[in-house]
Amino acid sequence: MRSVANRIEGFAIVSAIFILVVLAALGAFVLNISTNQQIGSALDVQGVRAYQAARAGIEWGLYRVQATPAYNFGYASADPNTRACPAAITSFPLAAPTLAGFTVTVTCTATTDASSGPTLYAIVATACNQPNGGACPNIVSPGSMYIERRLEVAL
Repeated sequence: MRSVANRIEGFAIVSAIFILVVLAALGAFVLNISTNQQIGSALDVQGVRAYQAARAGIEWGLYRVQATPAYNFGYASADPNTRACPAAITSFPLAAPTLAGFTVTVTCTATTDASSGPTLYAIVATACNQPNGGACPNIVSPGSMYIERRLEVAL
């Protein structure tokens, strides 16, 4: 009778160890899911910030195209139908506290119609959080949390 009791006690220890291992695995799985959700949420917020930074770059580019002397009424000799792209590609960090850490690169291309039609202006703004040499996009060495958004507008 004594040997049967010893076997039952041994079975309880094995069951307890098995339950502890299963609960530890379940805890690790829940921790992994929670961590991935937190990272995904942070990347979503950064993506929205990058979009807003690119949108600010588009607004700046539109202003630069339309703020030529042709649209400033103080210039009497300027043709009122003339617009111009900024002279060069422009990159700048954003000063707004909500967009701090993002850099925007704005390019403008003017395409003149061959049959004396209107000139088409294509403005492209690329915003990123890890610029390369002060400009976006970073195609050389983007880090693991690299966020980039690119917007294009035709005017």
